[in-house]
Amino acid sequence: MPSHLHEALLLLFRNRPALAPELIRHALHAALPEYREARIESADLTDIQPAEYRADLVVRLLQEKSVFGIVVEVQLGHDEDKLYVWPAYTANLRARIRCPVCLLVITPDEGVARWARKAVELGGDNRWTPWVVGPSGVPEVTDEARAREDPELAVLSAMAHGQDADISKAAQIACSAQLASLGLDADRETLYFDLVMHSLSEAARRALQAMDPAKYEYQSEFARRYFSQGKAEGKAEGQVEGRADVVLKQLALRFGSLPPAVEARIRGAAIEELDGVAARVLTAQTLDEAVVGQ
Repeated sequence: MPSHLHEALLLLFRNRPALAPELIRHALHAALPEYREARIESADLTDIQPAEYRADLVVRLLQEKSVFGIVVEVQLGHDEDKLYVWPAYTANLRARIRCPVCLLVITPDEGVARWARKAVELGGDNRWTPWVVGPSGVPEVTDEARAREDPELAVLSAMAHGQDADISKAAQIACSAQLASLGLDADRETLYFDLVMHSLSEAARRALQAMDPAKYEYQSEFARRYFSQGKAEGKAEGQVEGRADVVLKQLALRFGSLPPAVEARIRGAAIEELDGVAARVLTAQTLDEAVVGQ
């Protein structure tokens, strides 16, 4: 049964098919043909024999016609059976779309990455080797502008480097990924926030939560506006009520529909408490943590 992590990683590629060729180019430094579209294809790679072969995901790169096929496999552990079926995936996809293909293994474990990189002996002096991206191969996305251009890569980067020994860098990558998630549809935004927070070490999570939005110099106008709008609108209206309205909007954007008790608490809060909620809204894992701070 696929795990939550397995499905979450696959969802990044389903949401952005171009993530697969981007990783091949930037993490593996491999050449790919020029293409104008990356499209999700059927992952059913069964041949004419009764055996069923179903990959995790298939991405097809197109110009006027197919120019390259990518079988994406998320691998969380060792599975010797995959060394027999993976070559069949690529052979069957190549026969179906009539162009070069590869198999791209994504794994959050460096030991699994080393295992997956082994060449498979097919016989007759023929060898088959997948392309593999482990945590160390995922680009470190610390730049907010780049993260906003490719939120899925930013989230994958946070998942890959959230346990790094460089706590400050891990927190910065996570912050960029969270900012990139703002403004996406509600389902993606909530999922991406949760994936980032659950991927961090405890030290990196504390470092992220300690980041003061009032002191951090955000690069994009979007982020500056997001964090400054509460104070600006509150000042314009000259009332705590204006600040509360904006904090409620920020909480709803982050966590969805708010319970009446939370709305009542925010509307009855002092300006200092409202500022505290606004500062925690990006890094809190739960609504209670954002509102109460615990």
